[in-house]
Amino acid sequence: MPEPSPLLAAAQIDKSFLSHKVLDNVGIELYPGEVHALLGENGAGKSTLIKILTGAYTHDAGTITLEGRPIHPRDTRHAQELGIGTVYQEVNLLPNMTVAENLYIGRQPMRMGFVDTRRMERDARDLLSRYDLDVDVGAQLDTYSVAIQQIVAIARAVDISGKVLILDEPTASLDSHEVEILFSIIRQLKSRGLAVVFITHFLDQVYEISDRVTVLRNGRRVGSRPIAGLSRMDLVTMMLGEALEHEDAMRIGATRQPGELYAAFRNYSLAGKTAPFDLDLHKGEIVGVAGLLGSGRTEMARLLFGIDKPDTGELTVAGKPARLNEPRDAIALDFAFAPEDRKLDGIVGDLSVRENIMLALQAHRGWMRPMSGAEQAELADRFIKALDIRCTGPEQPVKFLSGGNQQKVVLARWLATNPKLLILDEPTRGIDVGAHAEIIRMINRLCDEGMSLFVISSELEEITAYSSRVLVLRDRAIAGELTGEAINTTAIMEMIASEPEAAQ
Repeated sequence: MPEPSPLLAAAQIDKSFLSHKVLDNVGIELYPGEVHALLGENGAGKSTLIKILTGAYTHDAGTITLEGRPIHPRDTRHAQELGIGTVYQEVNLLPNMTVAENLYIGRQPMRMGFVDTRRMERDARDLLSRYDLDVDVGAQLDTYSVAIQQIVAIARAVDISGKVLILDEPTASLDSHEVEILFSIIRQLKSRGLAVVFITHFLDQVYEISDRVTVLRNGRRVGSRPIAGLSRMDLVTMMLGEALEHEDAMRIGATRQPGELYAAFRNYSLAGKTAPFDLDLHKGEIVGVAGLLGSGRTEMARLLFGIDKPDTGELTVAGKPARLNEPRDAIALDFAFAPEDRKLDGIVGDLSVRENIMLALQAHRGWMRPMSGAEQAELADRFIKALDIRCTGPEQPVKFLSGGNQQKVVLARWLATNPKLLILDEPTRGIDVGAHAEIIRMINRLCDEGMSLFVISSELEEITAYSSRVLVLRDRAIAGELTGEAINTTAIMEMIASEPEAAQ
């Protein structure tokens, strides 16, 4: 039997934004009647590749072929006309319009210059019946669940395009029953010969629905493999990088003796974000958090800082009951949080270095006790020197600093409040080697001074070096915990890759 030809193939794709290369010689091959998982951590290049395939971006180099013919999608509409449709996690339909209107918006059947609503609703019922979906197509879309909205979005995309369907994190907001409904639709599309791209961070779902997988890392293709015969450990290794052959001979974290209990979270959870968990945080201890993107790491951090309010759970701080209804409560409890996306959630780009540093301390004091100009200047000068923030001066807009120096400004802001618990989400991501080393030294120093730290990192070598304990998350739940000499990259990756029923 001859080898089948790919329905859609991208080869040697390059893409740069200014001087930053985000895709380097990337390729993917999609076959008819196949579900193809596209995996990778943040910054791997998945979104950029999808936007190139769907016409949202143009590529700098490389080729795209559809059914053996070169194509050059000019925009998303042109890609749809060629046969390439996309459905995103956040359904990009109009919730205040009816189901039928959403299915046929921009292509409504007309009669005597007016929309033929009766025919449109009849066509909508016929279209959805192919997906075994019986709903009132005259009802507003937002009266139905997210799963139903996803099916409507898929039906629209397939009806318009009908060759390649890209599903970008379609299960992120669905419960297990809704996921099964969606998977039955995907299997139906597969049987009809569509090529389906499935982007997700849930390994269990990859193995349940996918035929092949392509992994991107740091803008390059690591490899493409059939799911059959691909072990979870091999897949995790492809995503995170080769497992280290030699662990650090001396790990600071393993030798630390944590102090007294500072904060205790019991049965803490938020439906759809994290499974219930118990967590103890001691003074002078670094609790590292590992797991794939989408495993619930950031969701847990947001709960610990009161950004999201838990459905269930109790909290004690220094032995006394406490509540976290909002970040203001966390600040009052001497908690601090440096988020993962420093540009979106951390810095205020148009404000100066000084203004960014003083924000949290001013919030801690309350706006009825404003900091004087002299206090602000002294504070900024002290932390610029202490953290070696490379800037022209305290009045320089923070948006003009390098990524590493912006990260230092965010850390300075929270250190100025003298926190007892510091939550760090990817503190070293996207910064240069020198700044990386400085931040690691600072993390260790703060711990030695008695601070409690909760640190999320995708850098396994880093997290094994400084952590007293490592929590491993998978599918929004704690899969296990490693302590002392048991902490190593191989053990973390094995725990991430283990079957759910095998997790301890």
